[in-house]
Amino acid sequence: MSVYDPLNGYLAKQSDPVIKMSFAEVERVLGGPLPASARKHRAWWGNETGRGHSHARSWMDARRQTRNVDLNTATVEFVK
Repeated sequence: MSVYDPLNGYLAKQSDPVIKMSFAEVERVLGGPLPASARKHRAWWGNETGRGHSHARSWMDARRQTRNVDLNTATVEFVK
């Protein structure tokens, strides 16, 4: 089980093609804080499912990809 499973479950239940979330909303869904790298590095939000990318698998397994990651406003979009 991954700490990112709650995000997968949340996104899988959403019908809207674009889900815009603040990082704080993502943290509420997760039930805990994002790692510091999520707030500092846009690459953390990349759509790669290789080794060490369980966070990306959480949204990609829900048939979503990220776009419009804005570190200044701490927001991200998950799109179908």
